[in-house]
Amino acid sequence: MPGAPSKLETNAGVPSPRKAPGRLRSLALAAAVCLYLLIVVGAIVRVTGSGLGCPDWPLCYGRLLPPLRTDALLEYSHRWTAALASLLVVAMAVQAGRKARQTPWIWVPALLAVVALAFQVSLGAVTVLLETPPPIVAIHMALALIILGLQWVVVVSASAPQAGDRPVRLTLRQPLAAQASATLVVVFILLVSGTVVRGSGASMACAGFPLCDGVLWPGHPLGRVQMLHRGLALVAGLTVWWLAARMWRTRSIGPAARASVSLASVLIVAQAWIGARSVLEGIPPVLTGLHVATAAALWSALVISTSLTARVPGESLEESPEPQASASLAGSMGAYFLLTKPAILLLLLFTTLAGMVVGRGSWPPWSIVVGTMVGGALAAAGASALNQYTDRRTDVLMARTRGRPIPAGLVRPDRALAFGLVLCATGFYVLALGVNWAAAVLALIGMVYYVALYGLVLKRATPQNIVVGGGAGAMPLLVGWAAGTGGLSMQAFLLFFLVFFWTPAHFWALALVRQADYRKAGIPMLPVVAGEPSTRAQIALYSAQVVIITILIGAIAREGWFYFGSAVALGLLLLLHAWRLWKDGSTKRAWRMYRFSSLYLALFFGAIMLNALWR
Repeated sequence: MPGAPSKLETNAGVPSPRKAPGRLRSLALAAAVCLYLLIVVGAIVRVTGSGLGCPDWPLCYGRLLPPLRTDALLEYSHRWTAALASLLVVAMAVQAGRKARQTPWIWVPALLAVVALAFQVSLGAVTVLLETPPPIVAIHMALALIILGLQWVVVVSASAPQAGDRPVRLTLRQPLAAQASATLVVVFILLVSGTVVRGSGASMACAGFPLCDGVLWPGHPLGRVQMLHRGLALVAGLTVWWLAARMWRTRSIGPAARASVSLASVLIVAQAWIGARSVLEGIPPVLTGLHVATAAALWSALVISTSLTARVPGESLEESPEPQASASLAGSMGAYFLLTKPAILLLLLFTTLAGMVVGRGSWPPWSIVVGTMVGGALAAAGASALNQYTDRRTDVLMARTRGRPIPAGLVRPDRALAFGLVLCATGFYVLALGVNWAAAVLALIGMVYYVALYGLVLKRATPQNIVVGGGAGAMPLLVGWAAGTGGLSMQAFLLFFLVFFWTPAHFWALALVRQADYRKAGIPMLPVVAGEPSTRAQIALYSAQVVIITILIGAIAREGWFYFGSAVALGLLLLLHAWRLWKDGSTKRAWRMYRFSSLYLALFFGAIMLNALWR
C-alpha cells in the first residue's frame, strides 16, 4: 500500500514494541474472572432463595461465621466472593495508577471500576436490608456488568504491544467499532431487562413460546413486558450475528476479536434457548442460574470483541504475523475435521459410552445416548481444536505435528480458534439442556483442564505434565457416567483413575519414539529430561498400577468371571508389552507399546460394557 511503512523500516531512537506490565495484566484478568464468578454465585443465591440467608450485613446473625444452613452458607459465600473480587479490583486500580498512567485506556477504566464497585457494595447492603426490592436488584445487575466490562477493557488494553511511550488507544470512530459498541449497548439493555422481567414477576406471565398464550400481544401488562423482552432478544440476536458476519469479512480484524464475536453468536442463541426452556418448564432454578451465567459470558465476549475492534490500526494481541491458510483449502471440511483429532475423539467417545452403560447397568434411553454423544463429541472436538491453536508454534517444529491443519497452512489460526470456541460452547449447552447439568459441568471442567491447565501451563512447565494432565482424558468417562445416572459413584472415580494412570504409560511410549521432536520444540517430556531407562521403568510402573486398579474395581463391584477374566487377560498383555519395552528399549518396542495401550483401553471398556449388559 503506498505510504505504508515497511516491516523492515525502523526509526532511530524508537524502542521496540513491548507489552504492559505482566502483573497488571494478571491482576485485571484475575479480577475479571472473579467478577464473573461473583455474578454466577449471585445468580445461585437468587434462584435458591438464599438472598436473605443472612438478614444482617456485613455479619450473619451478628456473627462472623454463618450458621450451618444452606441459605446462610450460599449468601455468605457470595459475600466472600464479592470481597475477593473487590480486593482484586482495587489492587488492579492501584497497579494501573502506578504503572500505566501514560495509558488512559488502562487506568481510567480501572478507576471507574473502583467507583462503580463502591456503589455496588452499597447497593448490596441495601438489597439485604430492604429485602431485595426489584429496582435495586436490576441496578445491582447493571453495575455488576459494567464493572465486569471495565475489567475486560483493562485486560485487552494491558495485553496490547506498545512502542516506547506510545499508549494504547481505542477509538469508536471506525464504522465497525461503532457497530460493535452499538451491539454492546443493545445486549446490555437486553440483559438488564431480563432482571426487570424476573423482578416484576413477568417471567411466568406467558405460558407458551414464542407466542404468549397463543397471541403475539397479550392484554395483561406483565405479558406485554415478557413479549417486549422476547422482541428485544430477537433484535439483539440479529445484531450480534450481523456484527459477527461483518467482522469475518473485514481483513483488519484480529483473531481474538473474531473468535470472541463468534463465541458471542453462539451464546446469544443459547441464551434464547435457555429462556424458551425456562418458560416451557416453569422457570426451574437451574435454568435461571444458567441463564445468568450465559448472560455474563455473552457480555464478556462482546466487550472483548468491541475493545479489540476499537483499537487503532496496527495494535493487535498477536506478537507476530500468523501464517495465512491456502485460499483453495481454507474451507476444506477435511482440514477442519482433522482439527478435532478424530482418532483420539473416537476413543474418548467410546469411554463416554462405557461410562453411561456401566453406570446404569443397562443400555440408557436413546435420547440420553444421542444427546451425550453429540454434546461430548462437540466438546472434545472443540478442545482438540483449541489445543492445536495453542500448540501451533511448537507444532511447526515437530515432524509428527507439522502436517496438522494450522502449521500446514490448511486452516488459518483465527478460524481454528473460533471453530474450537464455537464447538466447545455448543457442546456444553447440548449437554446442559439436552442431557443434565452434571454432565455439562464435568465436560466444561474437562475442556478447561485440557486446554488451559495442560496445554498452556503443564505441558511446557514440568516433565510430569502428562501425569497431571491425564485427568483431562479421563473426564469423558465421568461425563458419560453422570449423563446416565445423574451423579457419580466410587466405581466411577475408580474408572477415572484407571484412565488417569493409563495415560502416562500410553503417552510416554509415544514420547520415546518422538523424543527428538520434543527436544527440538523445548517441551520437557520425561524421555528428554530423565532419559530413556527411567521412562521405560515409569511405563512399567504405571502399567502395573493400571492392572491393579482393574482388579480393585472388580472386587469392590463384586463382578463375575467374565469381568475378571477379561481384566486379567488384558492386564497380562499390557504388562508383557511394558516388560518387553523395559528390557529392549528400541523404538520399535516403544511404538508397539503405544499402539497396544490404545487397543487395551478400547478392549477393556468394551468388556466392561458387555459385562454390564449381560449381568
